[in-house]
Amino acid sequence: MPAPAQPSAFSIAAIDAQRVEDALARIGPKWTTWAAMTLAQENRPMRVRDVAAQLPFLSEQFVGKRLATMHADGLVTRDDDRRGAPYRLSALGTSLAPVLRTVSDWSRAHLPHRMAEAERVEDALRRLRPRHSTAVIQVLDSGGGPMRFVHIAEKAGLDNGLARQRLLRLQADGLVARTGPRHGDPYVLADAGQALGAVYASVEHWSEPVALRRAASVPRPAATATRSHAGVPLGAGTDGARTAAALRGSAAAPNVMFSHAPQPQPRVPAAVTAQPTPGRGR
Repeated sequence: MPAPAQPSAFSIAAIDAQRVEDALARIGPKWTTWAAMTLAQENRPMRVRDVAAQLPFLSEQFVGKRLATMHADGLVTRDDDRRGAPYRLSALGTSLAPVLRTVSDWSRAHLPHRMAEAERVEDALRRLRPRHSTAVIQVLDSGGGPMRFVHIAEKAGLDNGLARQRLLRLQADGLVARTGPRHGDPYVLADAGQALGAVYASVEHWSEPVALRRAASVPRPAATATRSHAGVPLGAGTDGARTAAALRGSAAAPNVMFSHAPQPQPRVPAAVTAQPTPGRGR
């Protein structure tokens, strides 16, 4: 049975799982972090071909599609809709910096791999992003001890098939563990899963301006959104205080995507060199 880990300083049980998963669906798609990192490091409007030149392991066509998706999700912006108009990080995209640093720090502590910084973040987001994974981790965190599969499925509101898939994926990704080798042995959170409180809290905090912006239906001024975490509007009450606390100690200059940023020209990820890359179609 895995040794118990120290509890997270941030409560996993207190987060809004649906809000976290909606936010992860925006920031988690593969290559999103690489593109955001490139725009942050260059700190200037960049055309698709300019971003692709910094990511030589991706085709220009693929980079264009990724930036278009990021534009639809509000992470990047363009001055106009002309074909070929350059992209730059939006205020919302820039405000991701503390979130990505928190994810990176969690991965560095609990998923030790030799990776470039953006690759490390994307590997971590790949583990966290699958739908309903947050709910399963939340159930295990609040269960008070090992839980059998059927109880996890019931409390997470999932059918048995989906719950089994999620548990197997989370186990393979090192976030949950079984207490024994036999079929039916209960599950517990692994150390990496128990330490997710700060990650979830920072993602939830980042998503609050998204919800507020949707409700108001007007863009938030860039000067407000690009300030450090203390300047991001928060919800009222304890939720705002709790999520703001998740970002303390990780503030940095607005255009620095990571506190320990890699060189402007990122290396080709090992995972990419081991498999075919997207074609260089135009």
